[in-house]
This record gives sequence, structure tokens and C-alpha cells, in this order.
Amino acid sequence: MEIQQIRAFLAVSEELHFGRAAAKLFMAQPPLSRAIQNLERELGTLLFSRSTRSVRLTPAGEALVQPATDILDGVRRAGVAVSSAGKGETGRVRVAFAGASSHVMVGTLAKLVRATHPGIDFELYSSNFATPALDKVINQEMEIGLGRWNFIPAGIEHRVIAYENLVIAIHSSHPLADRQSVSMQDLVGEHFVTLPQDPGAILRDYLMRLASTAGFVPSIVQVAPDTWTLVSLVAAGIGVALTVSTVAENVHYPGVVFLPLDDEMAPILLQLVWRADNDSPALREVLRLSEEVLPTPPVIPTTEIHAE
Repeated sequence: MEIQQIRAFLAVSEELHFGRAAAKLFMAQPPLSRAIQNLERELGTLLFSRSTRSVRLTPAGEALVQPATDILDGVRRAGVAVSSAGKGETGRVRVAFAGASSHVMVGTLAKLVRATHPGIDFELYSSNFATPALDKVINQEMEIGLGRWNFIPAGIEHRVIAYENLVIAIHSSHPLADRQSVSMQDLVGEHFVTLPQDPGAILRDYLMRLASTAGFVPSIVQVAPDTWTLVSLVAAGIGVALTVSTVAENVHYPGVVFLPLDDEMAPILLQLVWRADNDSPALREVLRLSEEVLPTPPVIPTTEIHAE
């Protein structure tokens, strides 16, 4: 059964006249008659009862109308799906991200994708550290990763979406809480709360290096599984914590203030990553949308951050 035969059958079933059906299909009547005869031969039954005065559907013909209509509708939908996929209007884009500071950004992008491209299946996967997100992109388990990395391998495209500065999360009752900023030297003897020692935990590495430069070894009294817990432990007065400025902007916890760190450090890059060889139109469309809501900002100096 061929698509042209189905179109011919439906045209005749609607018109109940071979001449009008042929005109509807912009073809001569003899090829239309042969198409119907070949279809009847393939199915082993008559689909139309013909006389010199009329054409009527047989019971077999009546039974074929709905399935034939469904087949043509399916063909049309397949064509639309293929065309939409080629334009990036449909498809699947999986995004892996890490860190409390990323949630708001991911939500902003997801809102725009859903509003403008409802045909794209936008899947989100969260982890505590950025390394798994990059690994999943490399292994083609994800299309996009969002996080902070000290090294991005060849074959991975990337774009900066935020320049972050280091800040200290501290309880509002702490003697240093009223300061405009602090240095690591001010934190000698303080108890620290940190994230786990993981290959993707760059903040712990920064803490150890900055403390070493300031001439002390930080006293780590509590390890938090994630940033939300880290901030809650600071709120409980267990210790102070080193984190990034986007956490201060996006995580609000009663009793916690964030103070910029005076120690000279290059900004930390929060980036989107994707495989250079991934030619998915849906991915390219999501990346285009990301430039609207998560544009690459200009590099700015450390700014005052003091949020409760």
C-alpha cells in the first residue's frame, strides 16, 4: 500500500466520482482508476461499487476510510516533526548544572525555552559539583553543562555567563559582620564550614590556597554536602564559609551576611559548555536563547555584597 494509493482512495471516497477525484488530485482519470484497481488487488477486495451512474463505497471501502485518514495524518505529522526538528523547534536538550547559585539561572533559561519552543524537551539534572556535569557532556549523556571548571578539554565549546568573586558567609552576630569586607588574615583562628573534598570542589581548593598565603591552616569543623546546607550551618553559628558572589545574590538565609574578600583573586568563571561536534538544531536554538537571558557580562571589579 503506497501513499499515493491512499490519497487516491480518500479522494474517490470523498467525491464518489472518479472524474472529480482526479481533478482534485490534479491528475488524469485513467492513472487514478489504475491506482484504485492496484490497491483493490493488493487488498484482495473491492473498495468501490461502480456503475455507469454512480460510485459507492463497499463495506470494505467504508472500513478503510478511517485507517487511511490516520495514515495520511501520520505522514503529515511526520513531515512537520522533521521540518520542526531541522529548525530547532523540537528535540531534546539535557542540561546538567551544579551549585545553588545556578538554580535561578537555569530556571530563567527553562522559562524562555518553554515559552518560545514548547516542542523542545528541556531536561534538567542537578549535582553538587561541576565535574560530573562536564563529564556527562563529554560522554554525550548531556547536551549542556553549567558550572565552574579550572580546565576545559579540547572539543568542548564554552561561554562565560557570570564572573564571580569570592565572599565570606558569616553569621550576622559575628564581630566582623558589620565590616564592608574582610581579608583572609582577618579569619585566622575562625572555624570554617566547607563543601566536601571532591575533584570538582574548587572552593575548597581556594580556601586552602588563600589560607596558606595568609599564613595559616584553616580549622574545618564541619563539611556540608551542598551549598544550601553550607549556608544553614553558617546561620547556626557553626562557622564561617568561603563561597562565591552568585550564592550571595541567590541564596537568602536569615542571620547570614556575605562579605567580599579583599584578597586579590581573578574572577571565577561560571560557564556553559557543550560538545563542539554536537550539531543538534535544538541545542543550537537553546544556546541562542541562552544568550538572551544569560549574556556574557563584562568583567567587573569586586563589588560590595552585604546581604541578609
